[in-house]
Amino acid sequence: MFFRVGRVLDAINHSNRYESAGGDLAEYLLLALEKSTTVDDWLSRVVPFFCRELNVDLIGLVQQSHGRWVMQAWNQETVVIADRLFPENLVAKSLDEGNATMEAGWFVLPISLKSNPGAKSATGEEQADQCFVGASALVFHTADAQWHQQVEQVRRVEDAARCLSLAWVQQVRTEQATQRTTQLSAVLEAAAQWQRHEEDQSLLEAIASSATEILNCERASIFLWDRKRKKLVGRPALGVPGGVLEVDDSVGVVGEVLQSESPRIWNHDRDEESRVNRKVDQTLEFETHSLVAVPMFDQKNRLIGVFEAINHTDSVFGPSHVSVLGDLAKHAAVAIQTQRVQNALAATRDRLVSDAAASSPLIGSHPSILALKETAKKVAGTDLGVLIRGGNGTGKEVLARAIHFESNRRAGPFIAVNCAALVETLLESELFGHEKGSFTDAQATRVGKFELADQGTLFLDEVGDMSPGGQAKLLRVLEEKVVVRVGGSQTIPVDVRVIAATNQPLEELIQKKLFREDLFFRLNVVHLTLPELTDRGDDVLVLAEHFLDQFCSQIGRSVPVFLPAARRALLSYAWPGNIRELRNTIERVAYLCTSDQINVDDLMISPSTLEHLSRPVVMGGTLNEATREFQVAHIRRAIDECDGSMTEAAKLLGLHRSNLYRKMNQLGMESAEEE
Repeated sequence: MFFRVGRVLDAINHSNRYESAGGDLAEYLLLALEKSTTVDDWLSRVVPFFCRELNVDLIGLVQQSHGRWVMQAWNQETVVIADRLFPENLVAKSLDEGNATMEAGWFVLPISLKSNPGAKSATGEEQADQCFVGASALVFHTADAQWHQQVEQVRRVEDAARCLSLAWVQQVRTEQATQRTTQLSAVLEAAAQWQRHEEDQSLLEAIASSATEILNCERASIFLWDRKRKKLVGRPALGVPGGVLEVDDSVGVVGEVLQSESPRIWNHDRDEESRVNRKVDQTLEFETHSLVAVPMFDQKNRLIGVFEAINHTDSVFGPSHVSVLGDLAKHAAVAIQTQRVQNALAATRDRLVSDAAASSPLIGSHPSILALKETAKKVAGTDLGVLIRGGNGTGKEVLARAIHFESNRRAGPFIAVNCAALVETLLESELFGHEKGSFTDAQATRVGKFELADQGTLFLDEVGDMSPGGQAKLLRVLEEKVVVRVGGSQTIPVDVRVIAATNQPLEELIQKKLFREDLFFRLNVVHLTLPELTDRGDDVLVLAEHFLDQFCSQIGRSVPVFLPAARRALLSYAWPGNIRELRNTIERVAYLCTSDQINVDDLMISPSTLEHLSRPVVMGGTLNEATREFQVAHIRRAIDECDGSMTEAAKLLGLHRSNLYRKMNQLGMESAEEE
């Protein structure tokens, strides 16, 4: 308010002849500015006062809009103006010449409409104040036909009129600025709400709804440009099946906007009927009375469509509505493009996640594997800690990945850490990260595995080999869910699911004080045990064929077939390295076997096994029973060769001693502890 008063004071002070008008006019003018909140309120205060002070009987404002004169703020009824023959020609002459004009009791003063003379729009045209339409003038009338011959009176009226016009323009601009601020706030609030929509249709409907509310109109549509088909696709389209309306990109007002890349306004009683595409009205069973449309550009300033608002509920559309709809169009274009990018990224992410999940499936149809899959699927839907047990090469990481990709964290990272490969001095830095300069080799800040796995899964393999100090630090992170980098002091919250794995008998390590019992209970909320490969029956052949297809695809060769002798060898071999050994064997076969058939010799498994296979073996019963008999015989032979030493026999078989005992129990063999 003080700003606009200052503007009027400056204008009054720079008027060399205003002293003749007296101080009352200026004082009342400023007081009215302070007390008025709207243009109409201000005019209702100052017009009667000016009539009395200037000894005129009529005062008012005239605007030209679309070829018509719009009269406002008259201190008498319009009918009186008609009786006195409103001086249309005099007003037009005054506006054309840009000077004050007097004739037969009328005084006309043109009003400058440009708030920033010379300002250019986006199309290069000069901009006028949005609140004015056409030319404007201040008009006085007096019944005294000789008043214009009184030089001092004329000067007094002229100076007062100039001050009144300045104050009026400033009051209108202030009201416009207030309205503009309110509109921009509404636009920003609406744009913020649009970010919550993930679906294309719901976003477009929200944008259209915001436009109808802010612009006070009946309908709004966003027409996105299909360049290849030369169509404008409008959504939402009420009353149209599917809510989508297609029009040619050169038809109607929206076509004008697209071709000119500039806003357009159409009002029923002022513009040509031919500009409107009435076919759309017929399709929608709707009648358009007024319309405003603006172009939409993306972040690279490429034209992507047209934003249209239809039927202003109170009046007609004008330049101010163009500005508001233009603001909405800018934010709408950003929201639409952002959603498209987000959807594309989400689709790419989902595809990559699916590919990653398919690259390491848990393969097998043995009952133990089927039961394991079912349990893993149930566990995946929770954030429970999981401890996976099994011998080397049984597929513990594959099972951990399967749990991860079945969980709600599947879009997050899967980070694997081999605890056995980390010495205690590096374990903390590897898991929790370190700050630059925290130790000799810390030349830069490093993010730890826990931070990298945030919102995902951290797989701790061979957790039984972790040092006591590392166990304590891991327990603290699991309980507090925060990490502190080495050399740092700031706690960093992490949201990580931990899946641990081991081939060690943790219960025995706990008794020997080599593993923390509290950490064990923390990790062992759900435990899953992977069986040895030889305990999975025909899964050996299923896995072998899977690996063979995989490697042959990688090297681009046809897939050979296993001969019966090779299949028997795969089933009979003990596979001390489990699935890892089988995978390596099949990889070797895929690269080195040039035939389209795979024989026993192509497998290149241990000579002792081949010698055993070459001897006739008479076994009865099913294949599983025969496999069990072979394993029993093989274990007994190993024990005999080691003179009954279970430790040496386990090494010969490629097993840990505890795993050998477990295997013998599974096969129903009697075992005795070594003394």
